[in-house]
Amino acid sequence: MSQFELMKTRLANGVWEGILARLEAGEQNPDIRVLHRDQEVPGVEVTLDPASGAWAVRVPVPTYAIADGVHTFAIFDGSEKLTHFTLMAGDVLADDIRAEMELLRAELDMLKRAFRRHCVETA
Repeated sequence: MSQFELMKTRLANGVWEGILARLEAGEQNPDIRVLHRDQEVPGVEVTLDPASGAWAVRVPVPTYAIADGVHTFAIFDGSEKLTHFTLMAGDVLADDIRAEMELLRAELDMLKRAFRRHCVETA
């Protein structure tokens, strides 16, 4: 188990940001790696804030990962997974949203019919 905890602060302008805090007392520095499709993401920054003792983590989202489909980024301290984040875009989502809307419409129509039938029976 890692002696660090990574909490997301935001995803903005193509950069995922988080705060890495130490869970246990120790001198070991974090060994942060980020993988996307089993490839290491370049440009990851880990900066110590001496005032808080925590590290600021910045992960630039590569432009090749901003594409249709589902893209998951796993963040590790050495071999221990700390967290992950996922980007979803494109037609894959549109099909899911359309299917979900279709189910909601069908359920709404069923409820409207049942409500109308109830109103006729009680009148």
